Amino acid sequence: SPKMKNKILNSFLIITSLFGYLEWSGNNHTFLFQAEGEILSKLFTDLTSTLHPFTILPLIGQLILIVTLFQNKPSKNLSYIGIGCLGILLIFIFVIGIMSLNYKITISTIPFIVLSIIAIRHYRKIK
Repeated sequence: SPKMKNKILNSFLIITSLFGYLEWSGNNHTFLFQAEGEILSKLFTDLTSTLHPFTILPLIGQLILIVTLFQNKPSKNLSYIGIGCLGILLIFIFVIGIMSLNYKITISTIPFIVLSIIAIRHYRKIK
């Protein structure tokens, strides 16, 4: 059913977003789920260090998509907003991966990007 497909797509969008991979100087690297865990742990102790658009927007996007999982009929508009909030960061990571010729970074974003395209096409078909 379309309702179930919406929930499955949104679940997979959340999951694939967590595996975005980042690397930076000094042999530092992390997956998005690790970075988010660190952000959530600092949220109540050091709020100012966590307030950045590239940390807040993806979290908001994931929370919005989680909300749609509990809706009887998942909202298309909330799904679009969630995809957009997550897409900003993951497309940025994708571009960085291409520019730095880092295949690990680039490949880590492809599942989310492909699923986003599939989800958007699916939501456009729904009346």
